[in-house]
Amino acid sequence: MQRRPLIALPLVALGLPARAAGLTETDANAGIRAALERGAQAAVSLLGRPDGFLGNPLVKIELPGHLKDVAKLLKATGQGQKLEELVTAMNRAAEAAVPAAKPLLVKAVKDMSVEDGLKILKGGDDSVTQFFAGKTREPLAQQFLPIVTQATEKVSLADKYNAVAKKAGGFGLVKGDEANIQQYVTARALDGLYRIIGEEEKKIRQDPVGTGSALLKKVFGG
Repeated sequence: MQRRPLIALPLVALGLPARAAGLTETDANAGIRAALERGAQAAVSLLGRPDGFLGNPLVKIELPGHLKDVAKLLKATGQGQKLEELVTAMNRAAEAAVPAAKPLLVKAVKDMSVEDGLKILKGGDDSVTQFFAGKTREPLAQQFLPIVTQATEKVSLADKYNAVAKKAGGFGLVKGDEANIQQYVTARALDGLYRIIGEEEKKIRQDPVGTGSALLKKVFGG
């Protein structure tokens, strides 16, 4: 069944003040969409470039949890440089994949329903992240995977990961999807993307004037 578009929500329900300055329900709805779309585009721009992941401690892709536990042991055997190369290559693969997300993220905003809008506005700090993940994670994973695979092949990342994972596997420390480098990087790339979208949307709400958008200033201004 087709969902209703995000239109004419009461301002009180939107969690926005009905100012005498002339804020309408249409303005409020458009402002929410604009904030989400701008946040998504900003996140793609920030992450889909060199050091977008590698240089950002919030989303930098590290070795899988249990594999980090044996990193010291591997470094002691003279393989520290290989581990560093592995982490760099993992993040480069994520940076190469992220630009492909923009069309689907924008479409998710345009297709937003009344229910989606209410969940975002009444939800917690991760409501924006949950919205985008729920709408786009599966199709984006399908889009990211071949891009990540191509990127990993260029730097022999799969071979590097498998070599390290094989050693860790001897300790019984690598299990499940972590044993597949393409799936691991794809999942962490999506996690990082959704987190940064949420962070960017928060910035817009906190400083709508700084966006330079008259609409966002009108809707989210103090």
